Amino acid sequence: MKKTLLLITLISISTFAQQKTTGLVNLLSNTTATLLLDNSAQTATLTLTGPNDRWFALQFGSFPDDSDGMGGGMGDGLDLVYWNNVTLVDASHNGIGIAPTPDATNNWTFISNTDNSPSTGLRTIVFSRPFNTGDANDYQFNFNDSSIDFAFARRSSAGYTLNSHGFSNRGYAVDVSLTTLGVEDFSLNATQIYPNPSNGEFLIKAKTTLREVNVYSQTGTFVKTIKVEESDTTEINIKGMQTGVYLLELVNDTEKSWKKVIVK
Repeated sequence: MKKTLLLITLISISTFAQQKTTGLVNLLSNTTATLLLDNSAQTATLTLTGPNDRWFALQFGSFPDDSDGMGGGMGDGLDLVYWNNVTLVDASHNGIGIAPTPDATNNWTFISNTDNSPSTGLRTIVFSRPFNTGDANDYQFNFNDSSIDFAFARRSSAGYTLNSHGFSNRGYAVDVSLTTLGVEDFSLNATQIYPNPSNGEFLIKAKTTLREVNVYSQTGTFVKTIKVEESDTTEINIKGMQTGVYLLELVNDTEKSWKKVIVK
């Protein structure tokens, strides 16, 4: 009963630990963004790649209408972040031609900073923050949203002083789809068996409790039962058996699953 409850708990956790992502979004040449929303942790993780020698900025959310004919976004008062060669600055936009104002509290947490120079001249940074920071200046991420808007800008030349970037150094991606990632399977069906084919020695790696393995010939003739000790990896030895295909019946307290192996 205890192990059955544990299995149900693991399945329940995996069901609700959903994630959504935009995947890699190309905003300008050599400039990309990826947003990952984790509904379980209620956190948003942002991965940005841009030139290694200058600031670059990203605005996200649901942008107003395209009033300037340039795709909308980068609007007055909207939440954005920018890389200043030290950290990802949490800020609010003040309109065209005016430097953004950093928030009193930076709610983005550093994860990684990868300098890809000199091979590519690019830098990749990863930061995360809660969906809802409690800061009125911050955009509130919603896991139920099916899309999000991005607006990107970068300095036109090397340097980190905030200045006008010019039309060619800005880009937009509106209605970027947020796609739900698959939920990890903790059933017996997700069990892996390797190497396969083999000489009769197999390793079984299960993501849940495994009680026993019943071995059958391809024609359905029962061969033997192998009791399994409590472990996530089990060694199965059927060396000496005639070469060919065998069926393994994986059994635990609540389910069964069949796998095919080849003895060579």
